[in-house]
Amino acid sequence: MSSSEVSAATGARERAQTLDREDALAFTRSEFNIPAVNQIASTRLPDPATTDAGSGGSATDKCVYLCGNSLGLQPKGTQTRVNQYLATWATQGVQGHFKPLEGSPLPTWLDADERAAQLIAPIVGASEDEVAVMQTLTANLHLLMSAFYRPDINGKHKIMLESKAFPSDHFAVETQLRHHGLDPSTSMITLTSASSPEDNILTTSEILSAITAHASTTALLLLPGIQYYTGQLLDIPTITAHARQHSVFVIWDLAHAAGNVALRLHDWDVDAAAWCSYKYLNAGPGCIAGMFVHARHGTTDDRPEEGYTNRLAGWWGNDKRTRFAMANTAFRPVRGAAGFQLSNPSILDITSLSASLEVFGEAGGVGRLREKSVRLTGFLEELLLGTGTKEGVVGEGERGLFRIITPRDPEQRGAQLSLMLEPGLLEAAMRELERRAVIVDERKPDVIRVAPAPLYNTFEDCARFAVAFAEALAVARMARESA
Repeated sequence: MSSSEVSAATGARERAQTLDREDALAFTRSEFNIPAVNQIASTRLPDPATTDAGSGGSATDKCVYLCGNSLGLQPKGTQTRVNQYLATWATQGVQGHFKPLEGSPLPTWLDADERAAQLIAPIVGASEDEVAVMQTLTANLHLLMSAFYRPDINGKHKIMLESKAFPSDHFAVETQLRHHGLDPSTSMITLTSASSPEDNILTTSEILSAITAHASTTALLLLPGIQYYTGQLLDIPTITAHARQHSVFVIWDLAHAAGNVALRLHDWDVDAAAWCSYKYLNAGPGCIAGMFVHARHGTTDDRPEEGYTNRLAGWWGNDKRTRFAMANTAFRPVRGAAGFQLSNPSILDITSLSASLEVFGEAGGVGRLREKSVRLTGFLEELLLGTGTKEGVVGEGERGLFRIITPRDPEQRGAQLSLMLEPGLLEAAMRELERRAVIVDERKPDVIRVAPAPLYNTFEDCARFAVAFAEALAVARMARESA
């Protein structure tokens, strides 16, 4: 690094440390296990009885983990809660379903999903009976589409989604269409941005225009709250209102939005939504997901003897008061989203999720975290590009090797910046970042996604990443030139 680059890096670290000292939410970082540098480099499984990834050491002893958009870090409380669950199972057996234990913070297994719904409801802006913790994200999308996608071959039969949707969403839509005997080539509308065809940053006006143009034949709209590749936050309330005005049912995939940005699903009149829990909700890889069904769609009072029309049913969606009567003649679904449940949920999963949701409560909710997130992501952007009188960390020689494809407007993004590298740089850059104990993720062929999560990331994490990224780009450029 040149002397000017060293000076810029030093200045960035000093500013970051000042911001961290002033951060009222800095305490939540101590609630998480931050992997140490030597742990990230290790190829051996540590002894869980003697390892505490989050204790001791200075900030530089810890890795720079900016990958919460892929997998959130483990809350320290997870191990405590899971051990309490295991102790219940070991000492109570089947009685754990119904028997409250004195001194236990855990609900009975019969009530565990209800307790988790109480914790997740404020995070997505819903009432408790509008949410259910269940299944996995794609399974929940299928369940919602099986309930609310009702195609009329001579009228509304199409499903609209973005052309660069997450593959699982795209596959789910295709198979739902085929399940109804429809051809995706004629019943699926994929949205592509005219103003940003390469990155596909869909403007709100483009989405609204597409809804208007296809309203007469479109039955359902499936969009992401935050687009996984670009990090763009869509205008959920505006798009929802416009779709509903045109009698188009709206389902939102909130995989990258839940726990990341403030949501008000009930107030925004969203029809339905689904999300996973292993990204910003920090529940663990592949952990149990959730869904939202607006109160107006959750009633079953009209035909209780038939349960609910078009929805798939299972015994855990049955009225809790009669669930264990084991009667096959009178299915009475739970009112609201809980009525969509099928099998009894994994209590291990719910315990892990609830441990993380407790930390959200300690932080004062998503609103406060979002305020910090905007500052964190803005600081990262400033370090990468420079702004006003503030000099960036990335030197002129490397600044032309990448561009940020995520919208610059903080209101149009969450806790993520997607960096598009010039062709031929990604592999070497990722290798160099890993050597420096910096964990981010890649989306081939040329994108690095960087996500400063406000629960556990710091301004100093952003500064350390910017310095490492500049160094990685320099090495990658030289490797490309010598190839």
